[in-house]
Amino acid sequence: MFERVVRPVLFRIGGGDAERAHEWTLARLAGLAGRPALLRALAARYAVRAPRTVCGIDFPNPVGLAAGMDKDGAALPAWPALGFGFVEVGTVTRHAQPGNPRPRLFRLPASEGVINRMGFNNAGADALAARLAARPRPLGVPLGISLGKSKTTPLAEAVGDYLYSYDALARYADYVAVNVSSPNTPGLRALQDRASLEELVAALAGRPAPGRSGPPPPVLVKIAPDLADSAVAEALDVCVRGGAAGVIATNTTLGRAHLAPADQARAAEAGGLSGRPLADRTRAVVAFIHRETGGGLPVVGVGGITGADDAARLFDAGASLVQLYSGFIFHGPPLVRAVARAARDRR
Repeated sequence: MFERVVRPVLFRIGGGDAERAHEWTLARLAGLAGRPALLRALAARYAVRAPRTVCGIDFPNPVGLAAGMDKDGAALPAWPALGFGFVEVGTVTRHAQPGNPRPRLFRLPASEGVINRMGFNNAGADALAARLAARPRPLGVPLGISLGKSKTTPLAEAVGDYLYSYDALARYADYVAVNVSSPNTPGLRALQDRASLEELVAALAGRPAPGRSGPPPPVLVKIAPDLADSAVAEALDVCVRGGAAGVIATNTTLGRAHLAPADQARAAEAGGLSGRPLADRTRAVVAFIHRETGGGLPVVGVGGITGADDAARLFDAGASLVQLYSGFIFHGPPLVRAVARAARDRR
């Protein structure tokens, strides 16, 4: 029903403008917070129990919402009802910022992919902290918060920028994701270089969270799919030595391989590509991390999951958890349910 009825309607909203459709949908989902009966009905249809414990966190199922879908946490109660076993909000920055000029989000239907150059548009760390502090009830699933660098902050001051956001938000997070891999903030990927990453991980991993009782949230580092294996290995060494709890693999790619002929006209659009074209590279990076660390560093696999088989291949490659973004855009809540069921049945 989603692909035959709902998706065509959503894709026509805003005259086919992908970002306007996204904003319209997010507003509708945010409105579900005031309709608990509908949330329960959705959960009865889509939520699947397939428990896993990763990084000391209990997940009702291993299928998460990737960062970028709900940057400011506007629709938090909706995501567990749509079947997600965890939710990652952000990427959020210390300073509120509008992001890059529009248009900046493009669907590639034949390839089941998305190109975006959003540029970390968000209301800022303080605004997200205020929203999370005002939540009337627990989310019910683990919450990850993805942190990035403000565009106006020089690279030399990046650590302080991340620390501000961490101190504002870590008390609300079950884990913190450190995004150093988006291609849409100038210079950000330089933070994946060994010296820069060492400084950042050392500053964040294990840092006490102001206002939080108990241990600080685990820190996971999100890496790019465009890194060579040698660079991935260096990043892993930094993560292990610096106390990072895991890796999120991967972010969007600057490459344009595996696009369907019908989508080639979009290939020249600047930005990161996600979705089905990224599946092979994501699986290769997850497998490399698993081999390189002997399975000792948990991996969240994200990129290219458009069916339960894609997720199964990531689990087989060594992923402990998976996340959806583009696949959810094209296949909706039935994909979340299918992946969670497959994860449950294969245990």
